Amino acid sequence: MFAATHSSMATFVEAEWRHLVMAHYRVDAALLAPFVPDGTELDDLNGSVFLSLVGFRFLRTRVLGVSVPFHRNFDEINLRLYVRRTVGGETRRGVVFIKEVVSAPGVAFAANLAYNEKYEIRRTRSRVPRRADTPPRLLTYEWKTRSGWNRLRAEAGDGPFIAAPNSREHFLTDRPWGYTAQRKGGTVEYRVQHPPWRLWRARQADVRCYAAEVYGPEFEPVLSGDVYDAVIAEGSPITISTPARIA
Repeated sequence: MFAATHSSMATFVEAEWRHLVMAHYRVDAALLAPFVPDGTELDDLNGSVFLSLVGFRFLRTRVLGVSVPFHRNFDEINLRLYVRRTVGGETRRGVVFIKEVVSAPGVAFAANLAYNEKYEIRRTRSRVPRRADTPPRLLTYEWKTRSGWNRLRAEAGDGPFIAAPNSREHFLTDRPWGYTAQRKGGTVEYRVQHPPWRLWRARQADVRCYAAEVYGPEFEPVLSGDVYDAVIAEGSPITISTPARIA
């Protein structure tokens, strides 16, 4: 066991994340407590705890510098929560994924093997601009379960803008770290680097989700309820480091 340091983290994935739809729910901390990895704690904003459903395009993906055929461009839809970890005097704000849905089996295999992430292979489809520099309008991500197609859709409203420090948008989008509990105990940490994103407030957010079939029955009441807040992010090139076990 060792504490991860910035210098020890080599790049594992290079890609672009584009046209992100982020639907946020304010939830009871007790719902998320079982998913918080050792060495981290739930992060809150003025006492509020959030769960987010996020859809986006993964583009130009390279793993360890290698571009894998048929696995460069794909949709991802994930359900995530927010944690923090204190290292010396530094507070590292990060995310934990409850489930990540993709249609690319190689991506799921690599991420589950390297990080013990919770990737699941399902049919996906999206209606978003295919050019990364096209401003967002109405964005839709869908993923198939036994009961039908799940949907995450939002229309861009006010924007673009860069999230102000201490704002809710900054709290939910500026997350340089990821944390994952391991099968044999302990936690790994990895770093996600990207420039600040241009954001649009969502004029409307529409979620239809058969939550029990993907995430568990405990999430059904939340994901069938109203979205608390939603934004669209333009996205950018990103890098994800190799995972490092934390003390």
